[in-house]
Amino acid sequence: MAAAGRKGGSGWAVRFHVSIPHYLLARSAGRFSEWFRFGPPSAVRFESLSALRLPGSEWTRLKVRAAGICGTDIANLSFSASPAMEPFGSFPAVPGHEILAEVVEVGDRVSGVEVGQLVAVDPFLSCSVRGHADACPSCEEGRPGTCEMAGEDGTVEVDGRPLGPGITVGYHRDLPGGWGEEILAHNAQLHPVPDGLPSRVGVLTEPLAIGVHAVLGAPPAPEEEVLVIGSGPIALGTIWALRALGFPGTIVSQTKRSHEAKLARKLGATEVVSPGLEARQALVETGAMAYQPIVGPEVYSGGGFPLIFDCVGNRGSLDQALRFAAPRGRLVVLGCAGEIPKLDLTFLWARELTVRGFVGYGEEEWRGERLHTFRIVHRLLEEAPAPVHELVTHIFPLDEYRSGLSAAANHRRSGAVKVVLEP
Repeated sequence: MAAAGRKGGSGWAVRFHVSIPHYLLARSAGRFSEWFRFGPPSAVRFESLSALRLPGSEWTRLKVRAAGICGTDIANLSFSASPAMEPFGSFPAVPGHEILAEVVEVGDRVSGVEVGQLVAVDPFLSCSVRGHADACPSCEEGRPGTCEMAGEDGTVEVDGRPLGPGITVGYHRDLPGGWGEEILAHNAQLHPVPDGLPSRVGVLTEPLAIGVHAVLGAPPAPEEEVLVIGSGPIALGTIWALRALGFPGTIVSQTKRSHEAKLARKLGATEVVSPGLEARQALVETGAMAYQPIVGPEVYSGGGFPLIFDCVGNRGSLDQALRFAAPRGRLVVLGCAGEIPKLDLTFLWARELTVRGFVGYGEEEWRGERLHTFRIVHRLLEEAPAPVHELVTHIFPLDEYRSGLSAAANHRRSGAVKVVLEP
């Protein structure tokens, strides 16, 4: 490993401290007041961090320009997410995995980027980033989102100790995420933002890539009707991805609020429906017939949607997707589904459905090339401009992070779609 680079400047960051007392406080008092989830008593603190040093010659130091707040961040900071992924993180950590940054320092072996350049940062940590000479099967395929070494220390040293466990920047003790002034990133994580692409669009590279990765992995046939469930950036980004990748067919978008419906139409939805009666009518129009069991909600036969993207991942959305799917339909789960009590899986086998989950992004086969999803997103944005910048509805300075978290956590009240922090 190369010697550490010169000392970087210290800076401020939002930091997440995981402990049993914080968990108990957030899960109890946090239900009644966000003060206990994001305020002074919580696990979230605004702290000054020590200076960052390059861990090796293939690393860079970056100044954060903008970083998004994700629904997963809110769930984790509130301790409401499933604990199943906890072993694949390390704490305390600076959150923020949707990162637009400027390169301010490069190691001797860094290529493809230079000081002053704007980059989107792939937050997933591959075996090569961890310093392993031999890549696991997932990383060998260019899919670090499922890296099989995420629960182990790396061989790279940061500040004199081995790189800790963690699947992604933002939930890693040694690699601060984007809710701070500076970060470290390996050369392999950097993807230059094309000249002329506005910052409000560049910061959306990561969430847009999630939709692109899923659509490339589960492409619809041209004649199929597609249902997209969800009102947030992932659902709206999936609609954009379907159109940007050339899908000509019908896209039915299920959203809850009028401004989300307007965005869905702008990004390519054919029809927008609200949950409940409007969604039921859209299903009936596919040829589905309703039946009423002795107990429980009505069920359907015939018709249905051959491809459904569930971008919510809770009991209600998954139950709806299973009931709305056509026989032998495909259900793509993009919402971070966790523990789902009393979910009726009857139609999984009764309709011979295929359920597939997608995480993140990576190397893709596209137009005869093998490209990272971020690069594909950038090309699509250049080829077919769309109003994706309208997804960013709220921007807060870093030191007003509590207001940002509140807006993101209470989007029904705030009207937020994507909230961004700017150091």
